[in-house]
Amino acid sequence: MQSGGSNDMTLAFELEALKRLSEPDVVFTDARQWTSYIGVVSEKPTYVVTNFTRKKRIRQDFFSGPRGERESLENVKEQFDTDRHVFIGASGEDETLAQETDWEYIDIEDAAAAADWTLGSSDTQSTRNEPERDDWP
Repeated sequence: MQSGGSNDMTLAFELEALKRLSEPDVVFTDARQWTSYIGVVSEKPTYVVTNFTRKKRIRQDFFSGPRGERESLENVKEQFDTDRHVFIGASGEDETLAQETDWEYIDIEDAAAAADWTLGSSDTQSTRNEPERDDWP
């Protein structure tokens, strides 16, 4: 997805957009090569995001925590002073939120096409042959 511009970028994925990728861990590894900071924002409770990222072995530099998406994007933008702040989402609401918080918006399908990431469904996502655990927390 590198566009030939600055690599001084903060990249945020909306959780539902991240779930649309068949191998989100591979995407994070790839994106770390051309971003400064990368993380996940969501309206869902913190444990939902943490559970997903642990299962997928995703190391993030920031996450929503107990805040909603709007407050998270505003705080991340203040905390991580990079040339670009890019929000990857999957809905019109995500695009509106990006505009309102002064983030660049890229739809997950466009981002996947540009970066050669594979989209899939939650049924086809790589689990590395590990059993699913829904007992945390």
